[in-house]
Amino acid sequence: MPRCPWPTKPLDIAYHDTEWGVPHHDDRALFELITLEGAQAGLSWSTVLAKRENYRRAFDGFDVAQIARYDDRKVAALLADAGIIRHRGKIAATIGNARAFLAVQNEFGTFDRYLWGFVPDRRPIVNRRRSSAEVPTRTPESDALAKDLAKRGFKFVGTTICYAFMQATGMVNDHHVTCDCHSRCAQLK
Repeated sequence: MPRCPWPTKPLDIAYHDTEWGVPHHDDRALFELITLEGAQAGLSWSTVLAKRENYRRAFDGFDVAQIARYDDRKVAALLADAGIIRHRGKIAATIGNARAFLAVQNEFGTFDRYLWGFVPDRRPIVNRRRSSAEVPTRTPESDALAKDLAKRGFKFVGTTICYAFMQATGMVNDHHVTCDCHSRCAQLK
């Protein structure tokens, strides 16, 4: 199957073929992806994907309300967990982001409703990239999302992380036009 050039390992390929670029609307899944994108900062996506199941276990299935209540004892347990990326700032950001996420849900009804307001007509942006060199690391939409998330207290959500998050959640379809996933994802909302 023709696909984008970046997935080379089995987990990367499975993620690319079934999840990346597919529009996500479930708040739990959105919180998981924004957490994992932040955890990736300075690392490879392959490293994060290899630890994804450990993250799900360690962070209680990405139950936002539960994560928002984590205390110092839970932080210590997370820092000792070799199955995740043991970075104090990223762990603290996940807890703080859970609290900010709950505030967004309270204001907008769902995080999904808030998030999809950053793309025109609340629909995926379908690009027609032919090479990886054409894929930007940021866009005006990711700049706006990053700025607003930061204003709301989110951490590890710079514009590059936000653009990767937008790709992961299907807000942006950056599959190459030669990739079998491009046309499939282009039909999804």
